Amino acid sequence: MAEQQQQWILATTAQPPDWFIEAVQEFAPPAGGLYAAQLLWQRGIQDKTQLAAFVNYKTYQPASPFEFGEEMDLAIARLQQARETGEKVAIWGDFDADGITATSVLWDGLGQFFRQNTQLTYYIPNRLTESHGLNEPGIDNLAKQGCKLIVTCDTGSTNISEIIYAQQLGIDVIVTDHHTLPLERPAVTAIINPRYLPNEHPLFHLSGVAVAYKLVEALYQALPRVPQNPLTDLLDLVAVGLIADLVQLKGDCRYLAQVGIQQLQADFKQPPAARRRPGVGRLLELCQKSGDRPTDISFGLGPRINAVSRIQGDASFCVELLTSRDAKRCNQLAEVTELANSRRKSLQKDVQIQVAQKLTQLDLSTTSVIVLEDTQWPVGVLGLVAGQIAQETGRPTILLSTENALSDSETPSTLTLARGSARSINAVDLYQLVKDQAHLLHRFGGHPFAAGLSLLAENIPIFTDAINQRLRQTLGGVNLTPTVQADLIVTVADLGKELFLELKLLEPCGMGNPIPKLLIKNCWFENSWHRNQQDLQGKKVQYIKTEFDIRDEVSKTPFPGIWWGHYKDELPIGKCDCIAELDFNSFKKRYEIRLIAVRPSVNSAINNQQSTLILDWRKIPKQEYSQQETALIIEDCPTNWDDLRAWFRKSLYNHQQLALAWSKPQTPPPSQIWLTLVGLAKYLNRTNEKVTRVQLLEKLGIGDQTLHLGFKALKYLGFTIQRQDRDLQITWNSDNASETLADAAVSQFIAAVREEQFQQKYFAEVPLNTILAIATQTARSPLD
Repeated sequence: MAEQQQQWILATTAQPPDWFIEAVQEFAPPAGGLYAAQLLWQRGIQDKTQLAAFVNYKTYQPASPFEFGEEMDLAIARLQQARETGEKVAIWGDFDADGITATSVLWDGLGQFFRQNTQLTYYIPNRLTESHGLNEPGIDNLAKQGCKLIVTCDTGSTNISEIIYAQQLGIDVIVTDHHTLPLERPAVTAIINPRYLPNEHPLFHLSGVAVAYKLVEALYQALPRVPQNPLTDLLDLVAVGLIADLVQLKGDCRYLAQVGIQQLQADFKQPPAARRRPGVGRLLELCQKSGDRPTDISFGLGPRINAVSRIQGDASFCVELLTSRDAKRCNQLAEVTELANSRRKSLQKDVQIQVAQKLTQLDLSTTSVIVLEDTQWPVGVLGLVAGQIAQETGRPTILLSTENALSDSETPSTLTLARGSARSINAVDLYQLVKDQAHLLHRFGGHPFAAGLSLLAENIPIFTDAINQRLRQTLGGVNLTPTVQADLIVTVADLGKELFLELKLLEPCGMGNPIPKLLIKNCWFENSWHRNQQDLQGKKVQYIKTEFDIRDEVSKTPFPGIWWGHYKDELPIGKCDCIAELDFNSFKKRYEIRLIAVRPSVNSAINNQQSTLILDWRKIPKQEYSQQETALIIEDCPTNWDDLRAWFRKSLYNHQQLALAWSKPQTPPPSQIWLTLVGLAKYLNRTNEKVTRVQLLEKLGIGDQTLHLGFKALKYLGFTIQRQDRDLQITWNSDNASETLADAAVSQFIAAVREEQFQQKYFAEVPLNTILAIATQTARSPLD
């Protein structure tokens, strides 16, 4: 894979007029306002009326649900008929966070008018065995239960044949959705979809949960004497679905999210026994959030709700989690959800590593759309990984899993079906791109930024060629280099409470109003460390986060930060430029940055002329350089930067080129290394032979500190290690053994081996640019 250099862009800065800055300062902290004014002006908020409605939701006038016109009238009339005649009504939802919250809103909202569990029920498809939208087996099941009306939420607009099938069984359908419209209106009782409205309409960007809420709002207005619970009780769920679904938070979307977050925060502040939504409260506790920030949803609640269907398939219990008042039951369901999210992180990381390996076989200079497949990939996490790869490469990405088989009466042979997910970048309408290849697909659906699809595995090569050709025709010479945009330039000294409160004026952020990204130049990192996340059962999750302090020449004190999904060794050494988001960690009660992108500063990186001082021979066979006598050659893979720094200094002192010639190490499993060490100890005890420390290190392929931990574990098994000059003698006495202490020590040794092996793997593949940055820093002080 051709290495993709990320392009950094600084947003066009237009200085707002003084009167606008003064207007913003009325809402900003005492010492602030300039940064927020600049951002708001850039994003099209350029008069006082707009500003007031944007910042203070109390001044915003939300649109009536009857703005949907005749379709809403038809829906309300049919619901009233069902209520009056005692018909059974089913809510048909979806398995993602927007669909789950939409189902919950209808369950609570329609539950004021229809008896739950007897007259009102709900159905959510299984992500792993069914697809989005209506399906005939599910409709059959509802028909057997006597259902006469289906109300969809977050789905249904394009399910033409399934809607006709329901009608044939005597079931009417009301569609509430926000996805792509069909070419012609489906044969439904009513379809409430904001895409029928003009683009500039305040309801146009509603997500599935917000459309569901508008239906309930209209029913409350049509039957004002029936409802018992305030309509506003639903708004916390609306905020969760809106923010988790990444819709543009404009118009009513922004208003509903603002009010909903207030509801969410107010309920969380109650004692656990007094909360209206104990399940939501427990989820917030588990993800160490307090519900007062949009990021508590986008990084906390949303991924956890989504994780259930990704891992288990069936997410039906999430509706109970969000709506039940039984605190004990909700606690149990919240913990099941948390564990599902931990498993999701591990699976996602595993697939991400495998995808990265496959990407090395692609030439991105000739690839417009990345299409990769594997027989073992779990379908539930493919969309997440595809999104990461799309952002990193700047290319639409489609990941497919070839799992179950299809056969029918017309196809005597068994054919393999590939299922997967696609994610796009801003320049490409992914839905249209995939739709253009509909003749090759089994099923597909989605919107411009994300899609799900299935096709016969034998069609994947044709599909890949066709979709790449189509995008090249569509884009022409458009550059697909991955980009990240910064909004403001700040120093480390600017970071903290004042700037946080000023930028908070823009919340809730989302598409069209992204979280402000801050460019910090000529900074460096200190006190960095990384660790695996742990799940509720204390087990390590294959998901890393790095914590650090950041400094620059302006700051007197360091500022803390976090980098999700990255190891500390990925932080450049020396002066850097970075793009980050400013955040408040409610669990640690501190302000911190969340690192988005980092690269060596221009004035600290070795330039192209100097870069010839370091030669990268890691993929060159030894025979091709074995006769080279002028360069200083490193053939043993290092395990830390200090080893490399020593080589750098030696090459500079000798005025030699430094050649990196190590290969990727072949490492046995850590548990096998432990068994080898025990076997050696038993042999040495039995034969009374001696061994040197160096011999053990070479035999086991580990470092000195790790060997020390191995000796510690051996002692708890009853072995005694004695030094005699340069030799070691190992003897064994079972009376000295302690099984309890041994288990912990062995685990510690295996963990140390695993970390060493990671370091070796890292240095086997670390990019040359990173090594060049280290070389620069070795040659000069970090503060010059």
